[in-house]
Amino acid sequence: MILEQDGYPFSFNSDACAACKGHCCTGEPGYIWVSAPEMTAIAAHLQIDPEQFKSEYLEKVGYKYSIRELKRNGGHECLFFDERISGCSIYHVRPSQCRTFPFWDYFLHHPKEAGEECPGIIYHSSY
Repeated sequence: MILEQDGYPFSFNSDACAACKGHCCTGEPGYIWVSAPEMTAIAAHLQIDPEQFKSEYLEKVGYKYSIRELKRNGGHECLFFDERISGCSIYHVRPSQCRTFPFWDYFLHHPKEAGEECPGIIYHSSY
């Protein structure tokens, strides 16, 4: 499926995810922000108490929470990235940050990096 968002000089072919091996979930370290409703939904999906979810899976950064990352294969990866499926083990309740990839403000201003990060990026002919 080809997805587009106004103002971005690229489209996104979500079919590329099947062969990608999780480039958006692995590599450079970063933050995977989660809101309070997302924490509740993920905890319910994992069938654990929200406080247990916070203590076991999140790190507090200032006043916000981020999913912990693992150092693996010479890089970092989301705690919920599953190598066996090359994808997200909480896909149906993943945070909005993950749902909106690659249509992030950062890539709006750095579209070349979007293509380096994601094989599903299709640049518009005007780019």
